Amino acid sequence: MKTRRKFLKDCGFLAGSAGFSYLAMGRHNWNEITKKTDKGSGLTLRFKPYELHLKHVFTIAEGSRSTTPVMLTEMEFDNIVGYGEASMPPYLGESHETATTFLSKVDLAQFKSPFLIEDILVYVDQLAPGNYAAKASVDIALHDLVGKLMKQPWYKIWGLNSARTPNTSFTIGIDKPEVVRTKVREAAPYRILKVKLGQGNDKEMIETVRSETDKPICVDINQGWSDRKMALEMSYWLKEQGVVFIEQPMSKTSIDDTAWLTQNSPLPIIADEAFQTISDFKKVQGVYTGINIKLMKCGGLHSAYAMIKMARALGMKVMIGCMTETSCAVTAAAQLSPLVDWADLDGNLLIDNDVFEGVTISDGKIILPDRPGIGILKK
Repeated sequence: MKTRRKFLKDCGFLAGSAGFSYLAMGRHNWNEITKKTDKGSGLTLRFKPYELHLKHVFTIAEGSRSTTPVMLTEMEFDNIVGYGEASMPPYLGESHETATTFLSKVDLAQFKSPFLIEDILVYVDQLAPGNYAAKASVDIALHDLVGKLMKQPWYKIWGLNSARTPNTSFTIGIDKPEVVRTKVREAAPYRILKVKLGQGNDKEMIETVRSETDKPICVDINQGWSDRKMALEMSYWLKEQGVVFIEQPMSKTSIDDTAWLTQNSPLPIIADEAFQTISDFKKVQGVYTGINIKLMKCGGLHSAYAMIKMARALGMKVMIGCMTETSCAVTAAAQLSPLVDWADLDGNLLIDNDVFEGVTISDGKIILPDRPGIGILKK
């Protein structure tokens, strides 16, 4: 037994204080080691690393990638299991290693009821600063579990109308014209496209898309512009091309230039990299027209819901977005979609190894599953 425990520890998969860990990297195998505790029965947390494979190389202003590391979580109470996920694209600064380290600290056996959502998430948040994707994986699993215990989907628990879900955009990454045309044709079922810009070929990208479709477009610059006058000229040109809004045009540190652009632009300017948690409202109010909320940036559904309410109180537009994710995290975010102006919930559509079924798209519109919790099923 000592030899086995040493092997697991050396491999970095023994979750000391959490009491649970996953060893297998396989798609469906959730192997578990249980550490006995004298705290009695309560909530248990399990997790394992997984890697998402993108259907196409994904290129934005900051670089290219073809995979995304994620951490899949399960939370169990009274033989009911809730599912969660942490998606960790490079710019978040999280990884399998950091998520393993953080989740290994989480000891939920002390909580006798999953309905103590506030207490549980305050406890999780104070364990370490940052680690928002890892925290989101706990938050999502907790919401899924509680919804299943209540036998209701979260959009109903929040009193939301599923008929008010928006269309989701479908993302077209920066690429050569022939590849962009192929991607646009693949996006035929979607009513709005999200086009990545910011690598110096912006007009070529838009003109290529326009050679295939006249659908509305939103653009995401990913901080790729540096000159505010050029940015303003582009915003007028983009409006002429049928663009709806511009996401994160300049560096998140270019506060004065962005505020000037927002004041003068004919298009709404939406904060993404500049906005992460509810404490960032003081930095973006008056600087941007609206915000892009992502569960992986803010720590999960609990925070995202509060942020939507705050944005509305401040008169700001709201977008709900995602990273490259399985249907687990995307379907969780979709529970909030009746509250927002725009949705970019296509992360699960960009991968070829999803392990869940959940939210679907019909003629471009988000269709929420009428299932309890966040509404997902394991494949």
